[in-house]
Amino acid sequence: MTQKKKVGIIICDRYRRCAGGKCLRAMRNKEGAFSIYSNDTELELVGFTTCDGCPGGNIEYAVDEMARNGAEVIHLATGMVVGYPPCPYISSFRAFLEQRYPVQVVVGTHPIPTKYLETHTCLGTWDGPEWQPLIAPTMADKATRTLYD
Repeated sequence: MTQKKKVGIIICDRYRRCAGGKCLRAMRNKEGAFSIYSNDTELELVGFTTCDGCPGGNIEYAVDEMARNGAEVIHLATGMVVGYPPCPYISSFRAFLEQRYPVQVVVGTHPIPTKYLETHTCLGTWDGPEWQPLIAPTMADKATRTLYD
């Protein structure tokens, strides 16, 4: 029996010209943060937009529209975690959206590319305990991460 989940994706405004290729590939292949969905779950994208820049002026309005389109899950794109610097508003966005709308919020889309993992590891970006749950959904095995470089 196939289930269906309607998802929306919000990317960091720094990547506003991104065509979404890595996010959409990960959604199709159920890799990275999309690995939480079973193989018998069909994923339907009902919205894809940017946060509109710091401090996320589009977060409220975009998800309002996505929710009207049936979104059940909002993915905050991997770019919010791997950007330089990572988005400082991720936890606030998640808390606000889950309180305001009947949606689950997942941090991440595609697996963290190896090149970003190596750089952030050297910089110590994600050393704090607050980052571990934020990067966990997109921490795939090395072979998969390399496919997203």
